Amino acid sequence: MLEIYNFRNSLIFIFFVFFNTNVLGNENKLFWDGGDWNRVAESAEHDHNLTFKIKKAYLNGVLDGRLFSYLNVWRIDRDLADETFSETVDYLNIRELIKNIDYFYKDPVNKYIPIPSAILIANMYAKRLPAEKIESYIRSTRRWINDLAINLDTLDYTKLLEQKWLKNQDKEFSQSE
Repeated sequence: MLEIYNFRNSLIFIFFVFFNTNVLGNENKLFWDGGDWNRVAESAEHDHNLTFKIKKAYLNGVLDGRLFSYLNVWRIDRDLADETFSETVDYLNIRELIKNIDYFYKDPVNKYIPIPSAILIANMYAKRLPAEKIESYIRSTRRWINDLAINLDTLDYTKLLEQKWLKNQDKEFSQSE
């Protein structure tokens, strides 16, 4: 009986996630950004402890994923890995990082900057890099994310799907030979 109850709850959860991502999601989104970061407190019903745990889990996942990527690249080409992942992202502990990102996203202009960039920016401020360098990075990040959003909005998905289908057909054809 307990298994049926857990299975039913799992199906309800999957339906809820599917509904929220496919029916209610009406914008192209690649990254969590300041809007998502600021909504965590709302979704945790403004429970500071739960908000901290969610943000901590997210940041630990981002940083673990970065380390995993670094190690995979390092295994193939050490110099490329060191060059690609040269930014310091562990200058602050998680509590300080959350506090700095919270402060960064209080400015509504920063709302669309992706969280991975906000992590770099928080560490840049903590390392006391020159303000001009940090502001230049923020401006270039805004420009990059705006250009990316425009390109995604004008993307012809039917062409993309057709190209993917043709690529898949080529793979199947070459495997059958």
